[in-house]
Amino acid sequence: MSRILSSTSFRSGTRSTPVRVTGAVAAIVLLILLGAVPGLHAAEDRSALSGIVNLNTASVEQLQLLPGVGEVRASAIIDARKQSGGFKSVDDLMEVKGVGPSLLERLRPYVAVTGKTTIKAL
Repeated sequence: MSRILSSTSFRSGTRSTPVRVTGAVAAIVLLILLGAVPGLHAAEDRSALSGIVNLNTASVEQLQLLPGVGEVRASAIIDARKQSGGFKSVDDLMEVKGVGPSLLERLRPYVAVTGKTTIKAL
């Protein structure tokens, strides 16, 4: 019983073809709809942030709270921080692969190079 036949059919000319959905696909869709996949919606709703991320002290997890920053980009930020001995200015983010002018402007309200990291999702 690895396949479930949906009650929905698509018409192809004069013939109806039933839609087959595997149990695994159906389970994944259900989990997504129920919001049970952690982090899936976090990247979508970054407007609900409060606080600042210090680029010179933030962890990968803290950087991932920022809009447009996932695990790979957060790691790239930390690598650039280590190589340069720290960020002197928020504009130094432009040296990080994958950070361009558009992303920098989205990040600007949430990042600093001094002070404590206080960012949290609301």
